[in-house]
Amino acid sequence: MKVIRIEHEGLILGGLSGGQPGRPALLLLHGWPQSSRVYDQVIDELAKDHFVLALDLPGIGESHGVPSSAEKAVLADLLVGAAERAGARLPLVVGFDVGGMIAYAAARDLGRRVAGAVVMNTVIPGLSPWAQVLSDPRIWHFAFHALPELPELLVQGHQQAYFDFFVNALAGRREAVGEAYREAFAGAYERPESLKAGFDWYRAMPGDVSHNSRPKDFDTPVLYLRGDADGRTPDDYVAGMRTMGARHVAGGVLRGSGEFSPLEVPAEFVRAVSEFAHRCQRL
Repeated sequence: MKVIRIEHEGLILGGLSGGQPGRPALLLLHGWPQSSRVYDQVIDELAKDHFVLALDLPGIGESHGVPSSAEKAVLADLLVGAAERAGARLPLVVGFDVGGMIAYAAARDLGRRVAGAVVMNTVIPGLSPWAQVLSDPRIWHFAFHALPELPELLVQGHQQAYFDFFVNALAGRREAVGEAYREAFAGAYERPESLKAGFDWYRAMPGDVSHNSRPKDFDTPVLYLRGDADGRTPDDYVAGMRTMGARHVAGGVLRGSGEFSPLEVPAEFVRAVSEFAHRCQRL
């Protein structure tokens, strides 16, 4: 595993890499409030058969610069383009939380440039069960983060305490997200522009809803995975994707995991991603 830095479209995309270009590629995307460090326990194992890129999302951690939009279709095009610049060809895009929204956008809109998508532990804006999820009081932060300026005002300087609340709420195995990771995640959002970049993902969701609500048939294979810690199953999420045009979508469960599957159940994460990657290569 090594540190990587890619200059693309006027931005710097930093993160971690493993394996050699020319192998089947994996593009690993984190969510809020994490960084590419969430994947550091799985990169070396995945790199035995793949060229692996785990990138900090634009503006976060070692990535610098402001993208033209925080809408997930725009970010998908930007990040797949950065992976291509680094030598990845037809990457399988893997992401959870906001990274999962971006992975879905890549499958929906960039089918000729990606092998497929693994979407984990997220709901896709505009797709069922979006409205049901937003009505859950545990998802209060979607509305709060979408407010202009106020989240930055209250959270700046208190990143770790605020982020720890979400780690403790969303992890199935809190001990797997140890102090070093919690500090690394808080540090990735220490710059004011980084904190704003994270909240802008939520502010852009009305645009994501409008984009995704237009049905579009696509053949790019999608695997939807959930940890079972919150009691939700993949079924409703898979059905929502099918209804809006995903022709090849399947669901799966990572048992014993919450949202942080690469840290909580790394072996199961590697197995699920590797098996799906091999299936995509045969299509």
